[in-house]
Amino acid sequence: MTIAEFSSLRSLQIEGVTETTILNYFTTLNAGEFKQTAALFAEDGVMHPPFESAILGQQAIASYLDQEAQDIKAYPQQGMSENLPDHHIQIQVTGKAETSWCGVNVLWLFILNQNQQIITAKIKLLASPQDLLSLRPPDKEYIVDPELF
Repeated sequence: MTIAEFSSLRSLQIEGVTETTILNYFTTLNAGEFKQTAALFAEDGVMHPPFESAILGQQAIASYLDQEAQDIKAYPQQGMSENLPDHHIQIQVTGKAETSWCGVNVLWLFILNQNQQIITAKIKLLASPQDLLSLRPPDKEYIVDPELF
């Protein structure tokens, strides 16, 4: 990554969010620096991606992102923070995620510990079931159970 690219990534701003950890999450994610993204999590941090089981720990999160997030760009737009017990902070961010074949509105819900590490990150796609069906990657085959709808 060049200095100019790094500088432009560092200028990321999310309305209502000042926590450096969250800004760095999106900066490193969009740069494809998944080890750095995972390092923002606590050792026992958990990521809850859409349609997947929970992923526990920095190494597992880095591996997951390396396999699944290569083509994803996140465009966070606004957020809000709330203080929780035990000096934890909950940050909710809304925006959009895009791949080469689709885009969808997303809600990211983070909980930071007192050391500003991510202990939980939940990623929720904000779309109807019908919209979600249209988000399938074109190179994957799926079987849809009509009883689910």
